[in-house]
Amino acid sequence: MARPDQYDVICLSLEPWNDVWRRNQLFATEILRLRPGMRMLFAETPVDVLWTLRQGRLPDLSGLRSIGASGRLWAMAPHKWLPRRVWPGGDESLFRQVLSASRTLGFDRPVLWINDSMYAPLIGRTGWPSVYDVTDDWLLARASSREVARQRTNDATALRDADEVVVCSPALAESRGRDRTVHLVSNGVDIDHLRSPTTRPFDLPAGRVVLYQGTLSADRLDIDLCVRLARELAGRATLAFLGPDSLTRAAEAAVLDSGAVILGSRPYSEMPAYLQHADVLVVPHRITPFTESLDPIKAREFVAVGRPVVATPVAGFRGLAGPVVVRDRESFVGAVEAVLDGPSLPPGPGELVGHPATWAAQAASFLERLDAAASAGARTRGGTPS
Repeated sequence: MARPDQYDVICLSLEPWNDVWRRNQLFATEILRLRPGMRMLFAETPVDVLWTLRQGRLPDLSGLRSIGASGRLWAMAPHKWLPRRVWPGGDESLFRQVLSASRTLGFDRPVLWINDSMYAPLIGRTGWPSVYDVTDDWLLARASSREVARQRTNDATALRDADEVVVCSPALAESRGRDRTVHLVSNGVDIDHLRSPTTRPFDLPAGRVVLYQGTLSADRLDIDLCVRLARELAGRATLAFLGPDSLTRAAEAAVLDSGAVILGSRPYSEMPAYLQHADVLVVPHRITPFTESLDPIKAREFVAVGRPVVATPVAGFRGLAGPVVVRDRESFVGAVEAVLDGPSLPPGPGELVGHPATWAAQAASFLERLDAAASAGARTRGGTPS
Protein backbone atom coordinates (compact mmCIF):
# COMPACT_ATOMS: atom_id res chain seq x y z
CA MET A 1 0.00 0.00 0.00
CA ALA A 2 1.33 3.44 -0.92
CA ARG A 3 2.23 5.84 1.84
CA PRO A 4 -0.36 8.64 2.30
CA ASP A 5 1.98 11.19 0.72
CA GLN A 6 2.35 9.18 -2.48
CA TYR A 7 -0.95 9.81 -4.20
CA ASP A 8 -2.45 12.35 -6.58
CA VAL A 9 -5.87 13.99 -6.31
CA ILE A 10 -8.64 14.73 -8.79
CA CYS A 11 -10.88 17.49 -7.44
CA LEU A 12 -14.30 17.25 -9.14
CA SER A 13 -15.44 20.74 -8.36
CA LEU A 14 -18.66 22.73 -8.35
CA GLU A 15 -16.54 25.79 -9.11
CA PRO A 16 -14.29 27.05 -11.90
CA TRP A 17 -10.66 27.81 -11.19
CA ASN A 18 -10.65 31.55 -11.68
CA ASP A 19 -9.59 34.57 -9.65
CA VAL A 20 -12.72 34.49 -7.45
CA TRP A 21 -11.38 32.00 -4.92
CA ARG A 22 -13.63 29.85 -2.77
CA ARG A 23 -13.25 26.79 -0.55
CA ASN A 24 -11.97 24.43 -3.24
CA GLN A 25 -9.25 26.71 -4.57
CA LEU A 26 -8.12 27.68 -1.07
CA PHE A 27 -8.07 24.08 0.14
CA ALA A 28 -6.25 22.92 -3.00
CA THR A 29 -3.56 25.58 -2.62
CA GLU A 30 -3.00 24.82 1.05
CA ILE A 31 -3.01 21.05 0.54
CA LEU A 32 -0.36 21.25 -2.18
CA ARG A 33 1.73 23.45 0.10
CA LEU A 34 1.41 20.92 2.93
CA ARG A 35 2.15 17.93 0.70
CA PRO A 36 5.03 18.78 -1.70
CA GLY A 37 4.92 15.39 -3.42
CA MET A 38 1.27 15.61 -4.40
CA ARG A 39 -0.16 16.53 -7.80
CA MET A 40 -3.74 17.65 -8.43
CA LEU A 41 -6.16 17.85 -11.34
CA PHE A 42 -8.93 20.38 -10.78
CA ALA A 43 -11.99 19.46 -12.89
CA GLU A 44 -14.05 22.63 -13.14
CA THR A 45 -17.76 23.10 -13.67
CA PRO A 46 -18.55 21.91 -17.21
CA VAL A 47 -18.75 24.44 -20.03
CA ASP A 48 -22.35 24.37 -21.27
CA VAL A 49 -21.62 24.94 -24.94
CA LEU A 50 -25.18 25.38 -26.27
CA TRP A 51 -26.30 27.61 -23.39
CA THR A 52 -23.23 29.84 -23.78
CA LEU A 53 -23.89 30.25 -27.50
CA ARG A 54 -27.51 31.17 -26.76
CA GLN A 55 -26.22 33.92 -24.48
CA GLY A 56 -24.39 35.39 -27.48
CA ARG A 57 -20.94 34.40 -26.19
CA LEU A 58 -18.30 32.00 -27.46
CA PRO A 59 -17.68 29.07 -25.09
CA ASP A 60 -14.22 28.52 -23.69
CA LEU A 61 -13.10 25.30 -25.35
CA SER A 62 -9.58 25.29 -23.95
CA GLY A 63 -8.31 21.98 -22.67
CA LEU A 64 -5.98 20.91 -19.90
CA ARG A 65 -3.91 23.79 -18.56
CA SER A 66 -1.26 24.24 -15.89
CA ILE A 67 -2.06 26.47 -12.90
CA GLY A 68 0.72 28.43 -11.22
CA ALA A 69 4.43 27.72 -11.35
CA SER A 70 4.60 24.58 -9.21
CA GLY A 71 4.06 22.15 -12.08
CA ARG A 72 1.79 20.14 -9.77
CA LEU A 73 -1.64 21.66 -10.40
CA TRP A 74 -3.72 21.48 -13.57
CA ALA A 75 -7.27 22.52 -14.40
CA MET A 76 -9.68 21.52 -17.12
CA ALA A 77 -13.34 22.19 -17.85
CA PRO A 78 -15.18 19.31 -19.53
CA HIS A 79 -17.55 20.32 -22.33
CA LYS A 80 -21.27 19.72 -22.04
CA TRP A 81 -22.47 19.79 -25.62
CA LEU A 82 -26.23 19.29 -25.19
CA PRO A 83 -28.80 19.35 -22.35
CA ARG A 84 -29.31 16.10 -20.45
CA ARG A 85 -32.90 15.79 -21.61
CA VAL A 86 -31.67 15.74 -25.22
CA TRP A 87 -28.48 13.73 -24.71
CA PRO A 88 -28.81 11.12 -21.94
CA GLY A 89 -25.16 10.21 -22.42
CA GLY A 90 -23.93 13.69 -21.62
CA ASP A 91 -22.68 12.84 -18.14
CA GLU A 92 -20.79 9.84 -19.53
CA SER A 93 -19.03 12.21 -21.90
CA LEU A 94 -18.00 14.42 -18.98
CA PHE A 95 -16.64 11.39 -17.11
CA ARG A 96 -14.57 10.33 -20.13
CA GLN A 97 -13.10 13.80 -20.53
CA VAL A 98 -11.94 13.89 -16.90
CA LEU A 99 -10.50 10.38 -17.07
CA SER A 100 -8.70 11.22 -20.30
CA ALA A 101 -7.08 14.24 -18.63
CA SER A 102 -6.02 12.09 -15.68
CA ARG A 103 -4.38 9.58 -18.05
CA THR A 104 -2.58 12.40 -19.85
CA LEU A 105 -1.10 13.45 -16.52
CA GLY A 106 -0.15 9.90 -15.61
CA PHE A 107 -2.40 9.64 -12.56
CA ASP A 108 -2.41 5.89 -11.82
CA ARG A 109 -4.56 5.61 -8.70
CA PRO A 110 -5.59 9.08 -7.56
CA VAL A 111 -7.95 9.96 -4.76
CA LEU A 112 -11.26 11.37 -6.01
CA TRP A 113 -12.24 14.56 -4.19
CA ILE A 114 -15.90 14.74 -5.16
CA ASN A 115 -17.53 18.10 -4.59
CA ASP A 116 -19.94 17.77 -7.54
CA SER A 117 -22.07 14.70 -6.82
CA MET A 118 -22.62 14.24 -10.56
CA TYR A 119 -19.30 12.36 -10.52
CA ALA A 120 -20.43 9.84 -7.87
CA PRO A 121 -20.62 6.97 -10.42
CA LEU A 122 -16.85 7.28 -10.93
CA ILE A 123 -16.27 5.77 -7.48
CA GLY A 124 -17.63 2.38 -8.48
CA ARG A 125 -16.40 2.58 -12.06
CA THR A 126 -12.76 3.29 -11.23
CA GLY A 127 -12.39 1.66 -7.83
CA TRP A 128 -10.32 4.68 -6.79
CA PRO A 129 -10.30 5.95 -3.19
CA SER A 130 -12.73 8.80 -2.70
CA VAL A 131 -13.83 11.64 -0.45
CA TYR A 132 -17.30 13.12 -0.89
CA ASP A 133 -17.12 16.79 0.13
CA VAL A 134 -20.62 18.20 0.69
CA THR A 135 -20.63 22.01 0.77
CA ASP A 136 -24.23 22.85 -0.23
CA ASP A 137 -27.46 20.93 0.16
CA TRP A 138 -28.66 21.17 -3.42
CA LEU A 139 -31.50 18.78 -2.57
CA LEU A 140 -33.10 21.76 -0.82
CA ALA A 141 -32.46 24.38 -3.50
CA ARG A 142 -35.14 25.55 -5.88
CA ALA A 143 -34.85 23.40 -8.99
CA SER A 144 -36.93 21.30 -11.35
CA SER A 145 -38.21 17.95 -10.11
CA ARG A 146 -35.99 16.24 -12.70
CA GLU A 147 -32.90 18.02 -11.43
CA VAL A 148 -33.72 17.32 -7.77
CA ALA A 149 -34.24 13.62 -8.59
CA ARG A 150 -30.86 13.51 -10.35
CA GLN A 151 -29.16 15.23 -7.42
CA ARG A 152 -30.82 12.85 -4.95
CA THR A 153 -29.63 9.77 -6.84
CA ASN A 154 -26.06 11.03 -7.11
CA ASP A 155 -25.94 12.14 -3.48
CA ALA A 156 -27.14 8.72 -2.31
CA THR A 157 -24.53 6.99 -4.49
CA ALA A 158 -21.72 9.13 -3.11
CA LEU A 159 -22.85 8.61 0.49
CA ARG A 160 -22.99 4.86 -0.07
CA ASP A 161 -19.73 4.39 -1.96
CA ALA A 162 -17.27 7.07 -0.82
CA ASP A 163 -14.55 6.04 1.63
CA GLU A 164 -14.87 9.33 3.50
CA VAL A 165 -17.61 11.96 3.69
CA VAL A 166 -16.81 15.54 4.67
CA VAL A 167 -19.42 18.24 5.34
CA CYS A 168 -18.93 21.95 5.98
CA SER A 169 -21.85 22.75 8.31
CA PRO A 170 -23.69 21.26 11.32
CA ALA A 171 -26.90 21.02 9.29
CA LEU A 172 -25.14 18.93 6.65
CA ALA A 173 -23.56 16.80 9.38
CA GLU A 174 -27.04 16.02 10.65
CA SER A 175 -28.63 15.28 7.26
CA ARG A 176 -25.71 13.32 5.77
CA GLY A 177 -24.65 11.63 9.00
CA ARG A 178 -27.85 9.74 9.70
CA ASP A 179 -26.66 6.49 8.16
CA ARG A 180 -22.87 6.77 8.07
CA THR A 181 -19.92 8.53 9.65
CA VAL A 182 -19.22 12.03 8.37
CA HIS A 183 -16.52 14.53 9.29
CA LEU A 184 -17.25 18.22 9.83
CA VAL A 185 -14.56 20.41 8.25
CA SER A 186 -15.85 23.96 8.15
CA ASN A 187 -14.55 26.80 6.03
CA GLY A 188 -11.73 29.11 7.09
CA VAL A 189 -10.28 32.55 6.51
CA ASP A 190 -6.94 34.14 5.65
CA ILE A 191 -6.79 36.76 8.38
CA ASP A 192 -3.61 38.47 7.16
CA HIS A 193 -5.07 38.77 3.66
CA LEU A 194 -8.22 40.45 4.97
CA ARG A 195 -6.42 42.81 7.34
CA SER A 196 -3.58 44.14 5.18
CA PRO A 197 -4.43 47.86 4.70
CA THR A 198 -5.58 48.84 1.22
CA THR A 199 -6.56 51.92 -0.77
CA ARG A 200 -10.15 52.59 -1.74
CA PRO A 201 -11.16 50.85 -4.99
CA PHE A 202 -11.76 53.34 -7.78
CA ASP A 203 -15.07 51.73 -8.76
CA LEU A 204 -16.62 51.73 -5.30
CA PRO A 205 -19.55 54.19 -5.36
CA ALA A 206 -18.81 57.66 -4.03
CA GLY A 207 -20.01 58.52 -0.55
CA ARG A 208 -21.07 56.01 2.06
CA VAL A 209 -21.39 52.39 0.95
CA VAL A 210 -23.40 49.48 2.31
CA LEU A 211 -21.84 46.36 0.77
CA TYR A 212 -22.91 42.77 0.15
CA GLN A 213 -20.09 40.44 -0.88
CA GLY A 214 -20.80 36.99 -2.26
CA THR A 215 -22.63 35.22 -5.06
CA LEU A 216 -25.82 37.01 -6.06
CA SER A 217 -28.39 34.23 -6.03
CA ALA A 218 -32.12 34.18 -5.32
CA ASP A 219 -31.53 30.96 -3.36
CA ARG A 220 -29.59 33.08 -0.87
CA LEU A 221 -30.57 36.74 -1.21
CA ASP A 222 -33.90 38.09 0.01
CA ILE A 223 -34.54 40.20 -3.08
CA ASP A 224 -37.49 42.10 -1.59
CA LEU A 225 -35.41 43.01 1.45
CA CYS A 226 -32.53 44.15 -0.78
CA VAL A 227 -34.87 46.39 -2.78
CA ARG A 228 -36.37 47.87 0.39
CA LEU A 229 -32.93 48.51 1.86
CA ALA A 230 -31.63 50.26 -1.27
CA ARG A 231 -34.67 52.51 -1.44
CA GLU A 232 -34.52 53.46 2.23
CA LEU A 233 -30.82 54.30 1.92
CA ALA A 234 -31.33 56.61 -1.07
CA GLY A 235 -29.60 59.94 -0.53
CA ARG A 236 -27.39 58.80 2.35
CA ALA A 237 -25.65 55.62 1.16
CA THR A 238 -25.43 53.27 -1.82
CA LEU A 239 -26.19 49.56 -1.56
CA ALA A 240 -23.54 47.74 -3.63
CA PHE A 241 -23.24 44.05 -4.52
CA LEU A 242 -19.82 42.49 -5.09
CA GLY A 243 -19.61 38.97 -6.51
CA PRO A 244 -20.71 36.66 -9.32
CA ASP A 245 -24.19 37.52 -10.56
CA SER A 246 -26.51 34.49 -10.81
CA LEU A 247 -29.75 36.45 -10.52
CA THR A 248 -32.57 36.09 -13.00
CA ARG A 249 -33.10 39.08 -15.27
CA ALA A 250 -36.22 40.04 -13.34
CA ALA A 251 -34.46 39.92 -9.96
CA GLU A 252 -31.47 41.82 -11.29
CA ALA A 253 -33.74 44.50 -12.78
CA ALA A 254 -35.58 44.90 -9.46
CA VAL A 255 -32.29 45.37 -7.60
CA LEU A 256 -30.95 47.92 -10.10
CA ASP A 257 -34.25 49.82 -10.27
CA SER A 258 -34.11 50.28 -6.49
CA GLY A 259 -30.90 52.29 -6.84
CA ALA A 260 -28.45 49.56 -5.88
CA VAL A 261 -25.23 48.96 -7.80
CA ILE A 262 -24.02 45.54 -9.00
CA LEU A 263 -20.25 45.65 -9.28
CA GLY A 264 -19.77 42.08 -10.47
CA SER A 265 -16.90 39.76 -9.61
CA ARG A 266 -13.48 40.87 -8.44
CA PRO A 267 -10.35 38.80 -7.88
CA TYR A 268 -9.82 37.33 -4.43
CA SER A 269 -6.66 39.42 -4.20
CA GLU A 270 -8.70 42.64 -4.50
CA MET A 271 -11.66 41.68 -2.33
CA PRO A 272 -10.27 43.01 1.01
CA ALA A 273 -10.15 46.56 -0.37
CA TYR A 274 -13.91 46.58 -0.94
CA LEU A 275 -14.64 45.19 2.52
CA GLN A 276 -12.27 47.60 4.28
CA HIS A 277 -13.78 50.67 2.61
CA ALA A 278 -17.45 49.79 3.18
CA ASP A 279 -19.31 51.64 5.91
CA VAL A 280 -21.52 48.62 6.62
CA LEU A 281 -21.33 45.02 5.44
CA VAL A 282 -24.74 43.38 5.05
CA VAL A 283 -26.07 39.85 4.71
CA PRO A 284 -29.75 40.14 3.65
CA HIS A 285 -30.15 36.38 3.24
CA ARG A 286 -33.32 34.33 3.14
CA ILE A 287 -33.89 31.88 5.98
CA THR A 288 -34.60 28.54 4.31
CA PRO A 289 -33.54 24.91 4.75
CA PHE A 290 -31.05 25.50 1.92
CA THR A 291 -29.37 28.52 3.55
CA GLU A 292 -29.36 26.64 6.85
CA SER A 293 -27.17 24.00 5.17
CA LEU A 294 -24.45 26.53 4.31
CA ASP A 295 -21.27 27.54 6.09
CA PRO A 296 -20.87 31.04 4.64
CA ILE A 297 -17.25 31.96 4.06
CA LYS A 298 -18.22 35.61 4.35
CA ALA A 299 -19.06 35.13 8.05
CA ARG A 300 -15.38 34.60 8.83
CA GLU A 301 -14.20 37.18 6.30
CA PHE A 302 -16.48 39.87 7.73
CA VAL A 303 -15.33 39.12 11.28
CA ALA A 304 -11.69 39.14 10.17
CA VAL A 305 -11.96 42.53 8.47
CA GLY A 306 -13.63 44.05 11.53
CA ARG A 307 -16.13 46.37 9.81
CA PRO A 308 -19.71 46.77 11.11
CA VAL A 309 -22.00 43.94 9.93
CA VAL A 310 -25.78 43.57 9.84
CA ALA A 311 -27.11 40.11 8.97
CA THR A 312 -30.40 38.29 9.00
CA PRO A 313 -30.41 35.37 11.48
CA VAL A 314 -28.92 32.95 8.98
CA ALA A 315 -26.56 30.04 9.67
CA GLY A 316 -23.01 31.18 10.23
CA PHE A 317 -23.99 34.59 11.64
CA ARG A 318 -26.28 33.67 14.52
CA GLY A 319 -24.37 33.93 17.77
CA LEU A 320 -21.55 36.10 16.41
CA ALA A 321 -20.58 39.04 18.56
CA GLY A 322 -18.37 42.06 18.08
CA PRO A 323 -19.11 44.03 14.93
CA VAL A 324 -21.96 41.69 13.87
CA VAL A 325 -25.58 42.68 14.51
CA VAL A 326 -28.22 40.03 13.72
CA ARG A 327 -31.75 41.24 12.95
CA ASP A 328 -34.86 39.75 11.32
CA ARG A 329 -36.07 41.09 8.00
CA GLU A 330 -38.59 43.46 9.65
CA SER A 331 -35.92 45.31 11.65
CA PHE A 332 -33.02 44.80 9.24
CA VAL A 333 -33.21 48.17 7.46
CA GLY A 334 -33.46 50.03 10.76
CA ALA A 335 -30.38 48.25 12.06
CA VAL A 336 -28.37 49.30 9.01
CA GLU A 337 -29.57 52.89 9.42
CA ALA A 338 -28.58 52.80 13.10
CA VAL A 339 -25.01 51.86 12.17
CA LEU A 340 -24.89 54.71 9.66
CA ASP A 341 -26.22 57.09 12.31
CA GLY A 342 -23.46 56.08 14.72
CA PRO A 343 -19.83 57.13 14.78
CA SER A 344 -18.16 56.85 11.37
CA LEU A 345 -15.21 54.46 11.39
CA PRO A 346 -12.08 55.32 9.40
CA PRO A 347 -11.36 53.08 6.41
CA GLY A 348 -9.34 49.95 6.93
CA PRO A 349 -9.58 46.87 9.12
CA GLY A 350 -11.37 47.27 12.42
CA GLU A 351 -11.01 45.37 15.66
CA LEU A 352 -10.47 41.63 15.31
CA VAL A 353 -12.88 39.80 17.61
CA GLY A 354 -12.13 36.15 18.32
CA HIS A 355 -9.88 33.79 16.43
CA PRO A 356 -11.67 32.40 13.36
CA ALA A 357 -10.28 29.16 11.95
CA THR A 358 -7.74 29.67 9.18
CA TRP A 359 -7.75 28.06 5.76
CA ALA A 360 -4.40 26.47 6.59
CA ALA A 361 -5.82 24.71 9.66
CA GLN A 362 -9.00 23.59 7.90
CA ALA A 363 -7.09 22.35 4.85
CA ALA A 364 -4.90 20.25 7.15
CA SER A 365 -8.06 18.66 8.59
CA PHE A 366 -9.35 17.97 5.08
CA LEU A 367 -6.00 16.46 4.10
CA GLU A 368 -6.43 13.97 6.94
CA ARG A 369 -9.61 12.71 5.25
CA LEU A 370 -7.83 12.42 1.89
CA ASP A 371 -5.10 10.43 3.62
CA ALA A 372 -7.69 8.17 5.26
CA ALA A 373 -9.27 7.47 1.88
CA ALA A 374 -5.87 6.85 0.26
CA SER A 375 -5.04 4.36 2.98
CA ALA A 376 -8.29 2.43 2.57
CA GLY A 377 -6.53 -0.19 0.45
CA ALA A 378 -7.51 -2.12 -2.63
CA ARG A 379 -11.14 -2.17 -3.71
CA THR A 380 -13.34 -5.05 -4.67
CA ARG A 381 -16.28 -3.18 -6.14
CA GLY A 382 -14.96 -1.18 -9.08
CA GLY A 383 -13.37 -1.90 -12.38
CA THR A 384 -10.91 -0.01 -14.46
CA PRO A 385 -11.52 3.46 -15.84
CA SER A 386 -12.77 3.61 -19.39
